[in-house]
Amino acid sequence: YRWIYQNREGWVQMPIGGVARVGQAFYFPPFDWHFLVTETGETFYREADQIIINTGYVLGASILISLILLFLFSGYLTRPLRAVAQGMRHVIDTNDLSQRVPVEYNDEIGSLAHTFNIMSTELEQAYGRIKEFAYKAVLAQKNEHKVRSIFQKYVPKDVIDTIFMNPEKMLVGDNRVVAILFSDIRSFTTISEGFMPDELVLSLNKYFEFMVDIIMRRGGVIDKYIGDAIMAFFGAPVKHEDDAYQAVMAALEMQEALKTFNAEQQRIGKPQFITGVGINYGVVTVGNIGSEKKMDYTIIGDMVNLGSRLEGLTKPYHQNIIFSESVYRKVKDQVKCRLVDKVVVKGKTKGENIYTAEKQLSLRQKKAWAYHHMGLRHYYARRFQNALRYFKAVNKLLPEDYLAQMYSQRCQRYIEDPPPADWVGIEVLTSK
Repeated sequence: YRWIYQNREGWVQMPIGGVARVGQAFYFPPFDWHFLVTETGETFYREADQIIINTGYVLGASILISLILLFLFSGYLTRPLRAVAQGMRHVIDTNDLSQRVPVEYNDEIGSLAHTFNIMSTELEQAYGRIKEFAYKAVLAQKNEHKVRSIFQKYVPKDVIDTIFMNPEKMLVGDNRVVAILFSDIRSFTTISEGFMPDELVLSLNKYFEFMVDIIMRRGGVIDKYIGDAIMAFFGAPVKHEDDAYQAVMAALEMQEALKTFNAEQQRIGKPQFITGVGINYGVVTVGNIGSEKKMDYTIIGDMVNLGSRLEGLTKPYHQNIIFSESVYRKVKDQVKCRLVDKVVVKGKTKGENIYTAEKQLSLRQKKAWAYHHMGLRHYYARRFQNALRYFKAVNKLLPEDYLAQMYSQRCQRYIEDPPPADWVGIEVLTSK
């Protein structure tokens, strides 16, 4: 009662008569009364324990139902995600860019599926373009290889590389300074009579093989074959400072190769070839010339015509090689040159110095060529007696030298019948 008196109101647990009881105290002020209502603890807490137990049952059932629902609905909810993942895996494993996934929801998952489909479409189109490009690239490479294989029979590799790197330049005409080389077999019509048709073709192809290899090795481009003649040029489409020198060296090496070829011709009992080479150096027009059905990368111009005329002079002057003054100025410090004559070729009005060359000179040739040039100085100065002595000295050193014989005859003629006062030593040629 002390607690009741002190606290007046409130809940209290206490043993009463040895039994644990739970009670609530009340205070009634008007009469200063104190009341205490109690109940045994077992009876009091029996409902609360049942509530806790029942709550536990409900909670457990709720968790179980939630797990069941989560299991059932999670598969349904994640199915679109699995479809996207499976689509990605299919693309990775098979490279099949035609794979698409269904768009089932108008939410983030649906947006993901739609984005995947767009990505697949774009990749498929890009892959198609890449395949088409690759096919065209392979086809172009095959065509380039085929074209290279064909052109390499006529054109040096560096020239082909230039053509493929700048193909547009090949379609435009251009003025270039080039060295032009013409080579022809003398009296080929007569020679061909000693061959059967198949033998003639075989020998001619073998001859061309010797000559063309040298021209291309020296950086020349085979322009065309004109029957038994070869036309080539040096300096287009790739320009070099020594184009004229390379042309002259090609001509000299062609004469050396001709000896090897003729040795084989002699061995098999076939006629030997004698060739003449003419070389000029000057400005020409270079470009693809022809029609849409057939075009040739070629050169045209007055310098080309002069080159052909120079080749034609090799026969009357009995020289293997004849080249122009413009070539001489480019090679005089590198090649042994000999002035042949001063001429006006057919179709021209201006005189042109023409020269020949040798790769190496014997001691007799060096001395003879020195006499030859001293004789020419007297000859063009109209001192024909002095000139004649030098040319006879050349003829003594080189009995078969045609130029020594030619100038000796001219000097003898002019001694007997002097030329007119305006004579400058230029021979006007009336034939090609």
